[in-house]
Amino acid sequence: MQLFDLTTAIAVHRDLVATCLPARVEIVQQTDLYTLHLALRTLQGRQWITLSWHPQAARFHSGRRVPKQPDPFQFSGTAQRLRGLALSAIVQIDPWERVFDWQFAPRPQDDVQFHLYLETMGKYSNIVLVDADGAIVSSGRGVSDRQSSVRPIQPGLAYEPPPALIGAIPSQAESFEDWKERLDFAALPLGKQLFRTYRGLSRAVLAPIAAAAGVTTKTATNAITLAQWQALFEGWQHWLDAIETGNFQLGLTADGGYDLLGYAAGSTDNPDLQTLHPLLDRYYECHLNQQQFDRDRHRLQQKLGSVLKKLNQRRQQFDDMLAKSARADEPKRAADLLMAHMHQWEVGMSDIQLPDFDSGEPVEIVLDPEKNAIANAQVYYKRHQKQKRAKDAVTPLKIEVMAEIHYLEQVLGAIEQLEDYRTPADLQALVEIERELIAECYLPDPDRPTVSVDIKSAPQQFLTPSGFEVLVGRNNRQNDILTFKLAQTNDWWFHAQEIPGSHVLLRLPSGAVAEDEDLQMAADLAAFFSRARLSEQVPTIYTRPKHVFRLKGAEAKPGMVTYLHQKVWWAKPKSVEEVISQAEQTSSNHLSTERDPLPASK
Repeated sequence: MQLFDLTTAIAVHRDLVATCLPARVEIVQQTDLYTLHLALRTLQGRQWITLSWHPQAARFHSGRRVPKQPDPFQFSGTAQRLRGLALSAIVQIDPWERVFDWQFAPRPQDDVQFHLYLETMGKYSNIVLVDADGAIVSSGRGVSDRQSSVRPIQPGLAYEPPPALIGAIPSQAESFEDWKERLDFAALPLGKQLFRTYRGLSRAVLAPIAAAAGVTTKTATNAITLAQWQALFEGWQHWLDAIETGNFQLGLTADGGYDLLGYAAGSTDNPDLQTLHPLLDRYYECHLNQQQFDRDRHRLQQKLGSVLKKLNQRRQQFDDMLAKSARADEPKRAADLLMAHMHQWEVGMSDIQLPDFDSGEPVEIVLDPEKNAIANAQVYYKRHQKQKRAKDAVTPLKIEVMAEIHYLEQVLGAIEQLEDYRTPADLQALVEIERELIAECYLPDPDRPTVSVDIKSAPQQFLTPSGFEVLVGRNNRQNDILTFKLAQTNDWWFHAQEIPGSHVLLRLPSGAVAEDEDLQMAADLAAFFSRARLSEQVPTIYTRPKHVFRLKGAEAKPGMVTYLHQKVWWAKPKSVEEVISQAEQTSSNHLSTERDPLPASK
């Protein structure tokens, strides 16, 4: 993830000063542990500002409207004091520091009543609310005196800015010879030497400057030619000029990042991403969602794997008990033989061989030498009764465990289908799965403050060769909606036969008839979005939605259904890989986060 560096901070700061001042604070809302949003009423209208002190994505910029949602966070509760005040100034406390003082007063010309210091300094990032006397009111991340004896951050203490940087201050007045002499005295990598010598730099700035000069940040300074040094100095001066004049040139890099110095010529067709603030909003949202998606997916897979392992062990225990129950006649036969041949028993015998009633073959019977023949027979009779009762007791328990295993395999299959993050809907689909598992008591309620995501994930959509719509559920919530809310009489419902997978709905307008190639594509999609996607051929059932029913009783979990009047269609999941790949590529290239609702029913 690209750092919100000093260059970006200066560019954003210049723009906000020009467009947001003066402004009145109307809404203060925190959406997660690291992000505060301010709704400002400016001369041009309402404008939303994002302030983040995330360890990997600390930043500030104008953003999109934040829907009203629960706000259980302590810092935002204190920051509500800013509501109704005027944002009178945004001040960079030092020209080469990423610390900005957001000043609030009753009116723009009045004395400052509160300072909101945003420190965008990587893992040490923080936000601190300070009153007019300089005392800390609250902070996004508290720092005790045990954590830092130099600069504790606690309510009531006096606010002190971060310690000053020790590197030299870059200056356009510095000559080429002096600049080169600072860097060329040791055979160190160029990037390391620049970072050690000057302040305000970042890899996002140095990498394109070095590339334009024909070197890299890892090139040793003693291996750089004079011509390359001169090209590097030209890029250096270009960077300083952009900071001084604010003449930034936005471009997109090949790896999905952004550049403000005109080195990256990439652009996007999305008009919302051709200016800095929307680009930053989408860029950091995408990367933070990607991180959360990967963490949550891995955590849910591990949890379900652990639960399924225990359930399969229980199933095996029940299978063993039922196997013994199936042999319940064997103890009774041994008891009957003992009673019929009691005269052959002798004191102290540990086993005896007696002829079978039917075949006459000898049957070996293990005995307790401390018991007589009748007592040993009674033991076998009791064992026979116990194993008979076990069948009646264990069978419903096994059915319940099998239903639970089938349900969790269905959920695990939905998680496995969410292989990569492409849009916010992918993350929301994962969030919905987690909520479902919490509701079904497979996961505990999180004890940390959480907020609801402001979108609902939408099913995946495809078109058949005849132009009919095919909807594929991403999780059990969507499966239930597709099957029991969106499906109409004329539609076809598909599912991989006896295999955990998505519900697939082939939607047909009234009077329309699906061709074989349409049915084939829907069946192929049902097979692909199942746990049998790697198979060459997969039996897939299809029926009318009116013949699909929810399970009842203990098996009535989300997404679990039974069906009637089904037909089998042999699907080839690999035949739709290209169609799905194209759909995913289109989705990943589309950075917009429009909140697409589920399709409306007919």
